[in-house]
Amino acid sequence: DDCQAVADAIIEAGGAAEAWACHVGDMDQIKQTFEYIANKHGKLDILVNNAAANPYFGHILDTDIDAYNKTVDVNIRGYFFMSTEAGKLMRKNGGGSIVNTASINGLQPGMMQGIYSITKAAVINMTKAFAKECAPFNIRVNALLPGLTKTKFAGALFTNDSMYKAAMQMIPMHRHAEPEEMAGTVLYLVSDASSYTTGECIVVDGGFTI
Repeated sequence: DDCQAVADAIIEAGGAAEAWACHVGDMDQIKQTFEYIANKHGKLDILVNNAAANPYFGHILDTDIDAYNKTVDVNIRGYFFMSTEAGKLMRKNGGGSIVNTASINGLQPGMMQGIYSITKAAVINMTKAFAKECAPFNIRVNALLPGLTKTKFAGALFTNDSMYKAAMQMIPMHRHAEPEEMAGTVLYLVSDASSYTTGECIVVDGGFTI
């Protein structure tokens, strides 16, 4: 329903869009999604891997197997096989652009976000691996590394007052980002403006990692 609401808003604004639900932690759903794209459109130009799971917020020693599996299945396996299926379609049609949403946690692990941070570090290396091997097919692969952004997904950081204040002290711009502030980097990476850019992991964090 949420996907359809976004598609409806795009259509109302004069664009063209369709919604297709896919749990990227489910291999069968990934296969069905790309069969649908191939049968209906015959090609794919852009893939943005933006789905993620972060079901556990707490000390790394207390991470249970269910939280571990869900985070790894979506953040690593999901990104990997979405990219392989998209890459096969792109290779067949002369190229394309893949953008992975990683996180600055992949560079500097976030407190109480151990397994999430580990998976995001994997996404950074995955981006470079796909970029290196897919470049001959004119497939560019890059990543966005957001800093603290006010999304429902990051809710735990915004409800913990002490952690939020500590983060503000480490961000030179002294504010969090809004989701719209991530869009410009993605737009650059999927457009011809970045035609010679691949394997890059672009940090958008208000200066946090300085």
